[in-house]
Amino acid sequence: MKTARIRQLALLVMGLFLCTLVLAQENAASRHQSFLNYLKETAAGISSHSLTRIQSLEAWEEQRLVLRRQLLYMLGLDPLPKRTPLNAQVTGKINRPAYRIEKIVFQSLPGLYVTGSFYVPNRSSDPLPTILYLCGHSPHPLGAKSDYQDRAIWFASNGYACLVLDTLEFGEVPGLHHGIHDLNMWHWLSLGYTPAGTEVWNAIRALDYLETRPEVDRRKIGMTGISGGGAITWYTAAVDERVTAAAPVCSTYTFGSQAAHWVAAGQCDCIYFHNTYLEDFPIVGALIAPRPLIMLSGRKDPDFPPDGYHEVFRNVKRVYDLYAKPHGDSDRVKEVDADVGHSDVPLFLKEARQWMRRWLKNESASPEVEPAGKETPEDLACLSKLPPDAVNYEIHNLFIPVATLNNWTSVAAWNNRRQELLQELKEKVFRWFPRTKTPFETKVSRNQGGWAARYADYKEVELSSEPGVRVRAQVLRPKSRSNDAPLLVYVKRAGDSIYFLDLDELLPLLGRYTVLILNPRLTEHPVSAFEYAEIERTASWIGRTIASMQVWDVLRAIEWVTSEEKISPPLISIYGKGDMGILALYAGLFDERVKQVILNDPPASHWQKPALLNILRVSDIPEVAGAFAPRRIVCLTNLPGSFNYTRKIYELYGRSANLARARSSMPKILRKLARILVCINRTKCNHR
Repeated sequence: MKTARIRQLALLVMGLFLCTLVLAQENAASRHQSFLNYLKETAAGISSHSLTRIQSLEAWEEQRLVLRRQLLYMLGLDPLPKRTPLNAQVTGKINRPAYRIEKIVFQSLPGLYVTGSFYVPNRSSDPLPTILYLCGHSPHPLGAKSDYQDRAIWFASNGYACLVLDTLEFGEVPGLHHGIHDLNMWHWLSLGYTPAGTEVWNAIRALDYLETRPEVDRRKIGMTGISGGGAITWYTAAVDERVTAAAPVCSTYTFGSQAAHWVAAGQCDCIYFHNTYLEDFPIVGALIAPRPLIMLSGRKDPDFPPDGYHEVFRNVKRVYDLYAKPHGDSDRVKEVDADVGHSDVPLFLKEARQWMRRWLKNESASPEVEPAGKETPEDLACLSKLPPDAVNYEIHNLFIPVATLNNWTSVAAWNNRRQELLQELKEKVFRWFPRTKTPFETKVSRNQGGWAARYADYKEVELSSEPGVRVRAQVLRPKSRSNDAPLLVYVKRAGDSIYFLDLDELLPLLGRYTVLILNPRLTEHPVSAFEYAEIERTASWIGRTIASMQVWDVLRAIEWVTSEEKISPPLISIYGKGDMGILALYAGLFDERVKQVILNDPPASHWQKPALLNILRVSDIPEVAGAFAPRRIVCLTNLPGSFNYTRKIYELYGRSANLARARSSMPKILRKLARILVCINRTKCNHR
């Protein structure tokens, strides 16, 4: 009988444990889905506000230069690279009855090689209207240009010069476009790098080259292209007014539409700018105004759905109409779509050609010559071998100027830099931080903590970090319910939570400290590498990264536990392993109540992780850690060598001991700091 009762009790305990696990998994899945909805809703909100503050031409002109500068920054082009010599070469020619083809090579930056085909009509002595055609994603080892030559042949046969540019990715000297898409190059986000920036720069330098050619009428340069070539047409025309008319094809979107249709997996990194300033694609079209712009789109295009391109047209048309007063109905912007997919169909080719004829030649109609004959990729190739000094394949690491970490000789000079750093972090890395904080709407779990309740009063909660974003936290308070016990915030990584209760490393603290264990968003529910990439890319459309959102979760958790638990801890420490320790440092910069950050195997640089938008243009981990000085940083493992820079800042304060490699356990570290703080508060002694 006794054995049977023991078995029944064991089964009951096991059943309760399994129920707790199932409930935890269900809650984690629900929180994950809510977070995905949050991404979509936030993107939709950004789209809904695009250009809404522009109600007059005067208001637009006031904003125009600011928005142009912001777009350049979000493309990685502010400041613009130096215009170095193009070193342009014509490496060969192909002569045809109506035109000739020149094989063009130039360097948009030293070692950044751009290849293309320049089609020039025969029997023309006057400068010609010219088309800069940007290729889409058409892979070929000898460049994408051969697949788009029919466009150039048509233009050359009808009285235009036409330069067809290879892309960086599918050029004769290839580089990378898919670093974030499928190569886990998250440092691109930290650099604020997008291959769109490199492609726009190549196009700008192509315009520089065209201006050197006597065959080109520099007042009449049109741009067109499909897909990636369409996107770069948009961006180049927006930032370079030498583009007289633009005809982007199958490349028009809003971030709200892209998120709603969850299309990140199907898009190249070159399609997007990183949305630091929380703007949307309509600003790109508005910056082209009042120059002629036609948008060509497919209703069945899965990558650029109709709700997105229609919204862009509506918003951009309003700005064009401001220039068309007193009538207010501009004919300089037009939308054409068809019941087709992602394709440059005959209708789109015809519309783009008519657009260029109208605005570059001032002709409503003229006889058209249909092109005949094509060249082989081998015949169009510009290079016989790869240049030994080419940097195309590593331009993603070279294109963006990174912050220089200067040495400081005085606290005053460093404090000036520190204030500048904090301001830049707020403006360019964490600009998206909410200005209005959502109510916590705390929900207490039925989980009673199991054996942990023997050590401390246990409570598991779910709280709102942002509208629609719920995070899990576990609180263990001393049974005395002391309001002034020190607080440790343990920020967990994905994979740190194996069971619903993982407290072993914290046992010596339980009952003596208030312990808050936080699972920031995306640390509970299993996420595949594929989905992680989708989420990280989608987050960049709304001006943030996964890591920056987790910093906000940490800040909200500290605010929650101190306000709703009504505690006033004399010491707040944050502990995180790996990149979570770095996020703890950022949280400490934004909350001065944090007196100590405990690291465990931290990365040396944001070139590794965590990914924070634009951070490498602003600073890097060693300087950010220095900005935490003179507060205490303790590492449970050896500090990376890069922290020697941090140590010099601590030495300025005379507090080098406050940056330490732990020689004891975390509980001892916490107790020592608690004693230090007590002594400081009583001003009776001065521990170092």
